Amino acid sequence: MSTTAPPAANVYDQLGVTPVINARGNNTVLGGSTPSARVRRAMQDAERYYVDMQQLLERSGAVIAELLGAEAAYVTPGAAAALALGTAACMAGTDADKIARLPDTTGLPGQVLIQAGHHYHYEHVVTVPGARLVEVGEAGGTTAAHLDAALGPSVAAVLFPAHLDGAPGTLPLTEVIQIAHARGVPVLVDAAGRVFPLDKFRGYARVGADLVAFGAKYIGALNASGILCGRRDLVNAAAQHGFIGFETTAWEKSFGRPLKVDRQTIVAVVTALQEWLETDHDARIAGYERRLAAMAAELEGAAGVSLSIVHGDGPAPCVLRLSLDAARARYDAGGLLKALLNGSPAVAVGQHGDAVTINPVTLREEDDGLVASRLGTLLL
Repeated sequence: MSTTAPPAANVYDQLGVTPVINARGNNTVLGGSTPSARVRRAMQDAERYYVDMQQLLERSGAVIAELLGAEAAYVTPGAAAALALGTAACMAGTDADKIARLPDTTGLPGQVLIQAGHHYHYEHVVTVPGARLVEVGEAGGTTAAHLDAALGPSVAAVLFPAHLDGAPGTLPLTEVIQIAHARGVPVLVDAAGRVFPLDKFRGYARVGADLVAFGAKYIGALNASGILCGRRDLVNAAAQHGFIGFETTAWEKSFGRPLKVDRQTIVAVVTALQEWLETDHDARIAGYERRLAAMAAELEGAAGVSLSIVHGDGPAPCVLRLSLDAARARYDAGGLLKALLNGSPAVAVGQHGDAVTINPVTLREEDDGLVASRLGTLLL
């Protein structure tokens, strides 16, 4: 009698890992993205031959820069890596001795400014190469005078999180660029998921941002991939601080040796960007709206649940919002999120205060009915 166990149904079963239906969006801890068939084909093509990685990075950067209307671009292992490399470029440039000195910033401009109203989840990534994050402004807000007074010789850059542009008590990006440039200080924009609308995606470099970091997972490339684009001198310096610089022109000096990307990832970023810019986004969003409306119809009548389709920019152009009245609904938002994750199959949704959201960007259409059914079982 054979004692060989039958093969597991899929790779997650083999590893003992729970598969998740992702209705939350391009969330890093859920795997970020699913590359399209076109991107997967390009990655497979790249596997046929090895390549000079420096040449591949330079040529891919030129293509990406042209597509985005920037002077230069460099593929990174995510937006956070782009911010770390960009910060290093602003502090030490291409000087080999300064590159080797990081993260020791003695004698270098080692401060990165951030407005008081701009603190956010990923801000500390700029400290990876040794920078010190310095808040500018007061509890009531940041004024032009606050920023101008803080722009001394010890400042390497101003960090600007693009998703907080327009936040109360903060200066807008265009004004920050104007003030910083008057003092010769570059502006580093974290635009990780701000890839739509397309005019905004392409607009950061156009308005004068010196360096812009994007997460390429938001355009359909891999979870651990990103783009740093902007001024040619700073992008070139960032490359010197990266893994390719460590292996070539900044031999054994740069801190960024761990920030390696493979050839398949680079090709995936270029292909995904081309596909993203060619996409009919009106049709894409109309498809999302149709699917969300159908799901909402399945949930009509749930006690204490208000349903609405909410539109926005960036990585979630529209979501189905379920606002939950804790006194009347069967679950509050946190309880509903946990119940969905603990079910079989696990379903991940977003949570925003007393509401949960369904994001169709990462939800396969074939799973729409299952998600609506699970929600209906829990709420109706």
